[in-house]
Amino acid sequence: MELRQVQYFVTLAEELHFGRAAQRLYVVQPAVSQQIQRLERELAVELFDRSRRQVVLTRAGERFLPEARAVLASVKRAVDAVACTAAPESPTLRLGTTEALGWRLEDVLARLQEAEPLVRVNLVSVPCWARLDRVRDERLDAALVRLVKSAKGLRLVPVWRERLAAVVPADHELAGPSELDLSLLADLPLRLVPRERNPKLVDFVVNACRRSGFEPKLGAPFTTLQDTFAEIGVGDPSWTVVYEGVADTVVPRRVAFRRLADPHVEITTSLAVRTMTPLLEQLAEACLAAGEDR
Repeated sequence: MELRQVQYFVTLAEELHFGRAAQRLYVVQPAVSQQIQRLERELAVELFDRSRRQVVLTRAGERFLPEARAVLASVKRAVDAVACTAAPESPTLRLGTTEALGWRLEDVLARLQEAEPLVRVNLVSVPCWARLDRVRDERLDAALVRLVKSAKGLRLVPVWRERLAAVVPADHELAGPSELDLSLLADLPLRLVPRERNPKLVDFVVNACRRSGFEPKLGAPFTTLQDTFAEIGVGDPSWTVVYEGVADTVVPRRVAFRRLADPHVEITTSLAVRTMTPLLEQLAEACLAAGEDR
């Protein structure tokens, strides 16, 4: 059994999608499939059920996952121990990030570098639950998370709030106002990611629509920013939502971003930590300062 196979297994177990796992590992999709197949042959069990539309862990895979994570964590600790000995003057901060932070992430890193110029920051992008798990088992020092109100064993520090923005066709009548009431979008199909990919966001948006007096008409799923924006811009009228970080950093051509005026579409981003250290206090201060800027 190779360490690479264990890493590929854990990544696929977190993503449950061969394509996304390959993107995270910076390899082509067939390489992931080959390594998983070799690992399954060596263990003489199937770790994933591929017979459904979605890849899922088998019972053997579920039992193997915590042990595989422990192996990777042990290797990481060994590497960190050697790195700290070789370069004690350059501490490393492992920070889990969430999507579409935009300029705020750059601001946070710039402020932290100004306060702690010797600190090196490693950014890690994994699903929300994986970020929280990695903070718990110390594979991450901290993580930025959205829409999380509590996390067992972790401290959550709210650092900023942001409104969602609606994405509508640029030639639609609703593309005019700088801000939109959510209720005005009731007649348009809503494009959201499949719930299993981001259940907190999907539930938040659907409940916000209901509080605005309508049940959203779900349209085709949100796939990627590029493809979804293209389909909204040139296809049948529809809409989706994005975080302010996307609206602030993407220059659209055939779609328009309109900030939602409803107060109940504000989302809180928090910093998740196990215990607060002086370095993490500096990080929290940088996050809070970034949240105050516009």
